[in-house]
Amino acid sequence: MKPSATGARARSAAQNRWPARILTIAAVCVLSIFLVLPLLAVLEQAFEQGATAYFAALANPDALSALRLTLLVAAIVVPLNTAFGLAAAWAVARFRFRGRSLLMTLIDLPFSISPVISGLIYVLIFGAQGWLGPWLDRHDIHVLFATPGIVLATLFVTFPFVARELIPLMLEQGQDEEEAALSLGASAWAMFRKVTLPNIKWGLLYGILLCNARAMGEFGAVSVVSGHIRGLTNTLPLQVEQAYNEYDFTGAFAIASLLALLAIVTLLAKTALEWQQARQGRGRKHHKNP
Repeated sequence: MKPSATGARARSAAQNRWPARILTIAAVCVLSIFLVLPLLAVLEQAFEQGATAYFAALANPDALSALRLTLLVAAIVVPLNTAFGLAAAWAVARFRFRGRSLLMTLIDLPFSISPVISGLIYVLIFGAQGWLGPWLDRHDIHVLFATPGIVLATLFVTFPFVARELIPLMLEQGQDEEEAALSLGASAWAMFRKVTLPNIKWGLLYGILLCNARAMGEFGAVSVVSGHIRGLTNTLPLQVEQAYNEYDFTGAFAIASLLALLAIVTLLAKTALEWQQARQGRGRKHHKNP
């Protein structure tokens, strides 16, 4: 009876492996069609006229200006959204107050509004015929079709990422360790630095990573408020569109390859963070149950 039972379990395990293999093959095929093939097509078009033309397109003054503006916007937006995400997650996860549900709804607002609509909102506020347009014009302050407008639009579409990564994590962890630190005489800043921050560091890094990737790749909202001024208000995605519309295919795909490289780096960093987080979780579990 025992050999028969063992054989039945082995046959059952072998049969259960087939659905997993089929699903894995299907997933790999889908990823190849929607991710790998487009990436190869971008690289093929970028290098179609050779490496010299590729690097010449990247060295074009307009492309370099778009790269500098993209990096500048990301350098402003990511720290601001990191600070906001930490504050919002702390408020939602650690306190119960009137308006808490409204705050969580507002955090999710950019996910439910088209980026183009969010850009139009800034036009209605800061445009020449908008609420603040005449006042800004009298004081020679430029928001639309300038860097401040691009920063504001990018800030709006990216601010949920850090907060949305931290809120579930902090709710799951609770505040027992923080209360223990405070009861032992730690200051609020010391408690945050030595207890809270180490516990949320992987979620925080993951949120920053996603925020940065979206900031560099944002098109819709930035397209509305930028004015597409060559060499001044074009970010990398806008420069790709402009070059493609002008039949500069090498330039368009060369810049697109930079954005594709950003996507690959983001994916690798995301995988590394998830692996490190899982490894840390296993280490804690082993420490608790030696």
